[in-house]
Amino acid sequence: MTNDSIPDLTAFDDESLNQAFAALEQQAREAAAKINSEEDVEAFKLVWLGRKQGRLTEVSARWLKAAPAAAKKALGVRFNALKAAVEELLESAAGTGPSDAALKAEAIDITLPGTRRLLGAEHLITRTTNEIVSVFAALGYSVGVGPQVETDYYNFESMNFPPGHPARDTQDTLVIASQERRPLRDRLLLRTHTSPVQMRTMESQPPPVRIVIPGRVHRNEADDATHSSTFYQVEGLCVDTHITFSDLKGTLDHAMRALFGSSVKTRFFPSFFPFTEPSADVQISCIFCGGKGCRKCKQSGWIELLGCGMVDPAVFAFAAERQPAYDPKKISGFAFGMGVERIAMMKYGISEIGQFYSGDMRFLSQFV
Repeated sequence: MTNDSIPDLTAFDDESLNQAFAALEQQAREAAAKINSEEDVEAFKLVWLGRKQGRLTEVSARWLKAAPAAAKKALGVRFNALKAAVEELLESAAGTGPSDAALKAEAIDITLPGTRRLLGAEHLITRTTNEIVSVFAALGYSVGVGPQVETDYYNFESMNFPPGHPARDTQDTLVIASQERRPLRDRLLLRTHTSPVQMRTMESQPPPVRIVIPGRVHRNEADDATHSSTFYQVEGLCVDTHITFSDLKGTLDHAMRALFGSSVKTRFFPSFFPFTEPSADVQISCIFCGGKGCRKCKQSGWIELLGCGMVDPAVFAFAAERQPAYDPKKISGFAFGMGVERIAMMKYGISEIGQFYSGDMRFLSQFV
């Protein structure tokens, strides 16, 4: 249909305008119904919306400009409605999809093998941490977390490392700069162990407490094959009435068997930690030679794995400042701590701790 079929308007009352615009909209709908290809879409657009010869352009020229001033508003409203209807018809027609030729060009042979999507996996540190935590979760322990940037009070003083104590040298750490004006106990540093979470937990809740605390820690020491300035720990704390060293031994014996197998044995040697008294180092029978002696256990048949001990009454005294229920005369408890990397190196036969942090996919992909 050409623009010549658009008649001139001779009456501008509402009924005449409604009939004229309804006829045009019906013509547009009939034309849109015949669209079957992209070429038809373009032709429809040109006929109805073309700037120079489009039908709506012709309507504007013949009807709007010729209308008396009193009828221009009513005519303009109907013109805008017609234009919106035509644009909607065009949009619907354009959405009918590509042609058969285009679909054929993009066809996919579904019988071909698909592209393999590589699945991610837990990092060994994460996997080992989760294994350790799950062992203690089965014993009723909950998980505690805390900040990596700690105050001197929580990292050292409340853990019975008083200022100037020689034991601080074994946990030399990185201190946040420009804090000289602060009191020592308020100065910020990177935590050297997850023990501050023990104190924060005791301050926030009365006993009984049973928590394991996984997390990253930092120490100012040289990196080598078995040491890193940044590493991961899992510590544990159990506080209640009548907790004894036998409870500690039984808990860790069970945990080591759960992690390394039922044939593993444990033994305890006296040690020193400022926050426990008495303190002990825990060794397990060598999982590589079964305790017979090999290069990895230095022919001793035993491997040192973690430290532990009964919570020092001085630590409870710090907790009692905010939570009086931690009266060292009424309660007792034990604590332990182990390095996640050390356990992962033993379980997965890794000799260089730096491989955990290298980001080398060739190394990590072995354990997917």
